Amino acid sequence: MAQPSITAAPFGELPNGQTAQLFTLTSSTGLEVRITNYGGIVTHFFAPDRQGQPGDIVLGFGSLDGYLSDAYATANPYFGGLIGRFGNRIKEGRFTLDGQPYTLATNNGLNHLHGGMHGFNQQLWEAEMLVDLGPVLRLTYISPDGEEGYPGNLTVTVLYGLTADNSLRIDYTATTDRATPINLTNHSYFNLGADATPDILGHELTLHADRYTVVDDTLIPTGELRPVAGTPFDFTQAHTIGERIGQVPGGYDHNWVLRGEGFRTVAEVHEPTSGRTLEVRTDQPGIQFYAGNFLAGTLTGKQGRPYPKHGGFCLETQHFPDSPNQPTFPNTVLQPGEVFKSVTEYRCGVR
Repeated sequence: MAQPSITAAPFGELPNGQTAQLFTLTSSTGLEVRITNYGGIVTHFFAPDRQGQPGDIVLGFGSLDGYLSDAYATANPYFGGLIGRFGNRIKEGRFTLDGQPYTLATNNGLNHLHGGMHGFNQQLWEAEMLVDLGPVLRLTYISPDGEEGYPGNLTVTVLYGLTADNSLRIDYTATTDRATPINLTNHSYFNLGADATPDILGHELTLHADRYTVVDDTLIPTGELRPVAGTPFDFTQAHTIGERIGQVPGGYDHNWVLRGEGFRTVAEVHEPTSGRTLEVRTDQPGIQFYAGNFLAGTLTGKQGRPYPKHGGFCLETQHFPDSPNQPTFPNTVLQPGEVFKSVTEYRCGVR
């Protein structure tokens, strides 16, 4: 059994001359995850299949240049990145807080998406390797007051760690000096078949959710929480992703309302060819299931693989989209003196 470890190496130079690092975390159970402090991006995630052969189950690039290219900026898929200050969409980039109107960058049609033009996934985070905690990477970023239009100086700390039960664990913590909306997540695209499956339509998905947030044609919630029963959104029993995706205009890119509260299992995925499984556990109220509808083969990733439509899926643990404008949704406003905390785990297995 391997010894847990964490190492660092240069990953590339940013346009401003700063150097990004790539950190490799290895667990005693055979997982290896590589993360760069540029955007907190998970670049590689090696997990064994049912034969014990490791395969890379996330989409991304082998060098920093891939994340800085014009093609990537045009496609803007947010591969593997830490998302903030507010993940998902805010209608027309506007909200009112304590009677004060705020205007954010609009970078998704008329709407604000994933923190704006230069969200947390494009920032260079301060990094520290915590060897004593067993492979853990601590990333810290201070988002200044007014960044992308948000109020308050927000200090965010993210711990990436590998656990003894085969999980990638992500702990989020944040504090602020002014009231501000916050919704942090990770935007990894998974393909549990690794090199064996070009798309994820054959993956079997279960979501522990009885309702989803209905959206308009710009993917902004209407406020309705609709039961999934009898619809293509019903994953309370396992279905392949491709089985009913054609019945959903544009494909799956929606927030599901998760059952229960506290830290619990909210989703499972099984890829029959490799036998790999992925279990998602979180304390968040929602999860965005996105089926890679906007991938178009324009990006070539690791090992020269183009990433086609439905080349990967995302399960982004989160609060609901547009929550600052939806008074019936769970609160996303962080107040001074409060500490935002959240945890999500992606647990690997086989069957």
